[in-house]
Amino acid sequence: MRQVVLVCLATAVAGSALAQTPSTPARPAAASARLAFLSSRTILDSTPGYAAAESTFFREFQAMRDEVQKLQQQLDSAVQAYDQSSIALSPAAKTAKRAELQAMQDRMSQRSSELDTRARARNQELLGPFQTRINTIIQGIRAEGNYTLIFDADAQGNGIVAADPALNITARVIERLRQSNP
Repeated sequence: MRQVVLVCLATAVAGSALAQTPSTPARPAAASARLAFLSSRTILDSTPGYAAAESTFFREFQAMRDEVQKLQQQLDSAVQAYDQSSIALSPAAKTAKRAELQAMQDRMSQRSSELDTRARARNQELLGPFQTRINTIIQGIRAEGNYTLIFDADAQGNGIVAADPALNITARVIERLRQSNP
């Protein structure tokens, strides 16, 4: 129900913003708002070269994730060893061991952050050109069709509960994408 309200609200806001211009009389918001939707996953799957780029990214990302997981396992093992031996340690040795564990945690966090930054950059490098090209095509179709809003039916929380299949522009985007294949 909340999603329906959000879609109606978005439509009303967009429609009322476009419904009135200084030279035209006011008209109902729903009459001026043109809506469409698409399936981004279908478009991406139909884009030549995207599957290979995505596969490369996921393979590289998995290697990064494995490295972080290995670091986490080493930290967990060190903490477990500390917990088991802490009874026998002197207060000074406990303090030193805690400092060592904290340094290990800091190194793991720093490495994880470095890998995250590298993964984002690699994602943009491999997949960004496809996304930019697709977005340019979608913007062109939006302008040509005089659409107020285009929803992505595959996006989480998109607000689309049901839609007229005639509003689906996925096939048009794929067709343009294939025509513009470099």
